[in-house]
Amino acid sequence: MTTPQTKTFFITGVSSGLGRAFAEAALAAGHRVAGTVRRAEDGAQFAALDGERAFPVTLDVTDYAAIPAAVAAAEAALGPIDVLVNNAGYGHEGVLEESSLEELERQFAANVYGPVALIQAVLPSMRARRSGHVVNVTSMGGFITMPGISFYCGSKFALEGISEALGKEVAALGIHVTALAPGQFRTDWAGRSMQRTPRTIGDYDAVMDPLRAARKEKSGNQPNDPAKAAAALLELVASDNPPARLLLGEDALALVEQKLDAVREEIAAWEDVTRSTGYAG
Repeated sequence: MTTPQTKTFFITGVSSGLGRAFAEAALAAGHRVAGTVRRAEDGAQFAALDGERAFPVTLDVTDYAAIPAAVAAAEAALGPIDVLVNNAGYGHEGVLEESSLEELERQFAANVYGPVALIQAVLPSMRARRSGHVVNVTSMGGFITMPGISFYCGSKFALEGISEALGKEVAALGIHVTALAPGQFRTDWAGRSMQRTPRTIGDYDAVMDPLRAARKEKSGNQPNDPAKAAAALLELVASDNPPARLLLGEDALALVEQKLDAVREEIAAWEDVTRSTGYAG
């Protein structure tokens, strides 16, 4: 018999990485989980985690037209969705000048448009019940920036902004929205999941070559543990007053604090110009 604390999760991208860790932790805690996968064989592996409470959904989040039916199927199987975790996405590495607009469109389709389509699909039920939590997995790159992943940072900046504004729209309706911003976790993000644009312009070698080499070397040796991210997610969704943004990892905290300091310094340095634009008197 379900307890009042038991929730139904809809988590995208559960075949590996953070999504898999989130799903396993939620199931271990007694929750029900609908998890999206791209391939039927991955769905069978996910269903094997728990014959009653793990429900696989074969879905490409960039197939927006398929999303309403996927959400409906999950709710028919497990009940109304209490927690949406928009986790599916990928990283793109490439100098902006060398990267194509098609690559930018694909990055935003997976990291922004798909999550928004899923939010739109779950909100009517959450709104009717005056209850629910939308968790959008962004990145420390949704606030700081790094050269060579401008498309990725742009997509995560966009999702952070959408999350924050959405939270203000639905707060009075009993719905929480959190941007979950991880640092470097030991997943395949910088390995097989990363899409890389080939290098062509030598002027960028001094910036890109060390970064690309360091990212490949660090893949598999990142400092943060996906299982601990999953524990943090469960603590987050159990809170009556969850934050609009939650950083995960000491690396994310340090880099965001550096960015905040730099922003304050720049604002102070240009304050006179900032204040100069009003009408006299």
